[in-house]
Amino acid sequence: MPKLRWTDIRDIAIELEEAHPDVDNVNLRFTDLRKWVLALPGFDDDPNKSSEKILEAIQMAWIDERG
Repeated sequence: MPKLRWTDIRDIAIELEEAHPDVDNVNLRFTDLRKWVLALPGFDDDPNKSSEKILEAIQMAWIDERG
């Protein structure tokens, strides 16, 4: 699998759903979401490049992935 970057929103959402299928992905803290993204196998991007906008997009994609 290619390395994941912050811009790989859909791929990150899929990986998060596989890694955390029981998490309430609607009511989560962005600090937790950021931590989980950074811990994904294959994630290889600058941790400082995350933003609230990116984390919100990841959360929305994750909710959509589960739906």
